[in-house]
Amino acid sequence: MKQYTIVPKLNRILAERKMSQTELSELTGIPQPSISRFDRNTKHMDMHLVMISRALGLTIEDLFEIKEAE
Repeated sequence: MKQYTIVPKLNRILAERKMSQTELSELTGIPQPSISRFDRNTKHMDMHLVMISRALGLTIEDLFEIKEAE
């Protein structure tokens, strides 16, 4: 079975777009503290993934850096 390393990259995406966590919170209705913790969490709420990806025009997979482990 293949192993993967999965690293959230929401803060990097927001920085590239010059968008604040507060702005994303307003777009999605997700509390800003939840957005702040996104990159530190190892588990994510399904609804948050859907709402964030749609607000940013990305796929859910785009929110993560996914590498196949060697």
